[in-house]
Amino acid sequence: MAKILMITGDFTEDYETMVPFQTLLACGHTVDAVCPGKAAGDTVPTAIHDFEGDQTYSEKPGHRFALNATFDAIDPASYDALVIPGGRAPEYLRLNEAVLAAVRHFFEAGKPVAAICHGAQLLAAAGVLQGRTCSAYPACAPEVTLAGGRYADIEVTGAVTDGNLVTAPAWPAHPAWLSQFMAIL
Repeated sequence: MAKILMITGDFTEDYETMVPFQTLLACGHTVDAVCPGKAAGDTVPTAIHDFEGDQTYSEKPGHRFALNATFDAIDPASYDALVIPGGRAPEYLRLNEAVLAAVRHFFEAGKPVAAICHGAQLLAAAGVLQGRTCSAYPACAPEVTLAGGRYADIEVTGAVTDGNLVTAPAWPAHPAWLSQFMAIL
């Protein structure tokens, strides 16, 4: 089974953090959830993003997500794969050079990476989208394109795999996104 790193942060999307974390554990994988500046046992607040017919998603408070590893203690080389949940967390995680270096490691090593929703912001900031097809929340399409990627405008329930990268627009895509990710693990 794979050893998977999940990089998350404050106001990550609740479902996009909880569901892959629990699903991958249930399938027998080891998943270490980390956040810069926080230690194992700390929690991050999550947000529930829903699609209610407005121009963008609505946001409600989610659960507190307990981290089970410490960001400063991880070595990306010791992991087989990376998961990047969406929500607002990638907006500030992309400003952390250590996070960007960790993301780059997985691409340089050709290891599986799964990113969903606003996770594309982190991929764009890490400079790993050049020539790649990447789905994301539609508001992130300009960032994907400006980073040299091809934005995949797919159904909210779909996912796309490009080599070692599996991406999806939002949490309704969990079945397709997780299935495609597990296929490349």
